[in-house]
Amino acid sequence: MWVFLLMMSLLSCPAAASTASPDVKPGCQDKCGDVSVPYPFGIGEQSCAMNKPFFLNCTSGADGQPELLFGRNMPVRKISQLNGTVTVGVYTASDCYNETAWNRTESSVTLGSGPFMFSDTLNVFTGIGCDTSAQVINKDRTYGAACLSICTENVSLLENNPCSGSGCCQTSIPRGLKSLNISTSSYNNHANVSDFNPCGFAFLVDRSSLKLSDWPLSRKPKYGNDAYATDVVIEWVVKNETCEKANKTSAYACGSNANCTDSENQGYRCLCEKGFEGNPYLQDGCQDKDECKDPGKNPCEEGTCENVIGDYKCRCPLGKYGDGKTGCKGPGIVTIIAVIGLALAVLLLLIGAWWMSKLIKRRKCIQLKKLFFKRNGGLLLQQQLSSSDGSVQKTKIFSSNELEKATDYFNENRILGHGGQGTVYKGMLADGSIVAVKKSTIVDEEKLEEFINEVVILSQINHRNVVRLLGCCLETDVPLLVYEFIPNGTLSHYLHEQNEDFTLSWESRLRIASEAAGAISYLHSTASIPIYHRDIKSTNILLDEKYRAKVSDFGTSRSVSIDQTHLTTKVQGTFGYLDPEYFRTSQLTGKSDVYSFGVVLVELLSGKKPIFLTHSLKTMSLAEHFIELMEDSRLFDIIDAQVKGDCTEEEAIVIANLAKRCLNMNGRNRSTMREVAMELEGILLSRNGINIQQMVEVDNSSRSISCSSFEIGTDVPLDCKPLTSSETW
Repeated sequence: MWVFLLMMSLLSCPAAASTASPDVKPGCQDKCGDVSVPYPFGIGEQSCAMNKPFFLNCTSGADGQPELLFGRNMPVRKISQLNGTVTVGVYTASDCYNETAWNRTESSVTLGSGPFMFSDTLNVFTGIGCDTSAQVINKDRTYGAACLSICTENVSLLENNPCSGSGCCQTSIPRGLKSLNISTSSYNNHANVSDFNPCGFAFLVDRSSLKLSDWPLSRKPKYGNDAYATDVVIEWVVKNETCEKANKTSAYACGSNANCTDSENQGYRCLCEKGFEGNPYLQDGCQDKDECKDPGKNPCEEGTCENVIGDYKCRCPLGKYGDGKTGCKGPGIVTIIAVIGLALAVLLLLIGAWWMSKLIKRRKCIQLKKLFFKRNGGLLLQQQLSSSDGSVQKTKIFSSNELEKATDYFNENRILGHGGQGTVYKGMLADGSIVAVKKSTIVDEEKLEEFINEVVILSQINHRNVVRLLGCCLETDVPLLVYEFIPNGTLSHYLHEQNEDFTLSWESRLRIASEAAGAISYLHSTASIPIYHRDIKSTNILLDEKYRAKVSDFGTSRSVSIDQTHLTTKVQGTFGYLDPEYFRTSQLTGKSDVYSFGVVLVELLSGKKPIFLTHSLKTMSLAEHFIELMEDSRLFDIIDAQVKGDCTEEEAIVIANLAKRCLNMNGRNRSTMREVAMELEGILLSRNGINIQQMVEVDNSSRSISCSSFEIGTDVPLDCKPLTSSETW
């Protein structure tokens, strides 16, 4: 009885082994030799395969060993159900020549009309030889390709050889090929290279399996069953239809827990869902994947792994929390106890150290603020303010904390613009008022003098059309100035950039010009100490909420005593606005500001930038261009198209001649800023009821020239200038 039972158990083992594989149908053979055959492929009986194209033959090879064949005669090397590929052996084509005869072989492969095609991405067509032309065409002769390999000496084909035509050449095949005919030929019968390269070879090969070192140029072909064969990858789909169409049929190939995916090979394949593994083409082939079964490969970043259907969970250690897959948060019980003990041990030491560091930091902060105050010119500012004879208004001294909070610690999003001496930030003080904070960029001695100069000058100015200085801060690493905030930007912005919200009308331009001229006139003649701005330009004329002019940026300004006529200084200013006479002599006068304002007048009149490009892309000075047009009696060629309809001819002539007098190359012949301001004010008054001709045709018996008779492009005679301060409108 015991012998009988033992024999029965031994006989049952092979049968059990033959049905244990999860990749084949029950009772079907899963291997042929060393090659595994997963479903939908099958061997033995046709019912083991999904359909006829997937049925493979397992025969006995020439050496008596089992051999798996794809099609008629292609031995199968490997089948990948996951990647949808079959790797087979395909014979190479060769071409040899000796003095008596040719010996040539070709290679033809046809996959038929089934769901198979040669992979265009994994395979590459290759030719080997020094006098070799490798060709490949398909059965229907709708595709053909070739590559040429030429060399005059023996070439070592190594793995780093680019295979670009010297001893070796390569080309790709298109997607979708189902048949191939491979051949090779020689142009010179290998006559010049036969001593080291008697033959040429052509073949399709799996890129990953190709080793060029296996193909020396001296190789000779083999024939029959011993002929050379290369590994070629064939791609497959389970059905030649889309997933959308397949889901609606009863012949849907994907099993449970499997997803359908469309392939580029005009069909679909199946993949197990995430968290499942196995064969998706079998009805129950996709089984739950136990991610936790291998203790040496814990998928959890931290904690213990717990398997669930289609996924896994991670449990964090005691004292921590989180999903565990990406890690756990929290210190853990042991760490908590250790930290508490350490914290109690050093608590008193930390408190003492904190108090000591706070005291030292406070002392350092006080010393640093004193150092900054001295370095930023605090002593120089005190000296300047004390010598001002009470003419300087009291200026608020802001703390660094106030201005840091106001500007969100000088956030880049708060930047209003960059000036010649620093960056301007928008800020809000604790009382809600909006200010502009200017932060100097450089604190060298020369720039420091300019900073202090600006504080002193602005402290002396009290005019509605001049930006008001609210205070300063000297206890930071760079000096700070606090101005009133001017919300509507610069005059230059509205003149030279597109702005749909607000367009400067002719009357607005006249008013802005009059206000700016009045402010500059005030600086020259009415302020307690005459001040030369030295950088009058449209970007330094700001517009407030009612679009009133505000003259700004006094970093380069200079004050002079009443009895001085000029200052000799280093030339400073902006190209296009700079007075040529000042540039030539370095002598700064009030007429230098007049020249710069003249350029601004031409900007208002023309809408052009002080330096602009002509139609021929030539850089030109606006002042020079304007003078040329005036001399050619072509004033209206330069009038801005936006104001032509609103600007009368008489007003344009008066403004143009006023600008021309301001731009006179000889400073003595220019009008003063007071005269300019009064003439502009007169033009504004004339628009409110006084005829413009009353300005230019004043009936005076002492004048021998009629003021209405001057031509466009000529200077208004000096006695035709508008009323002076002693006359009354």
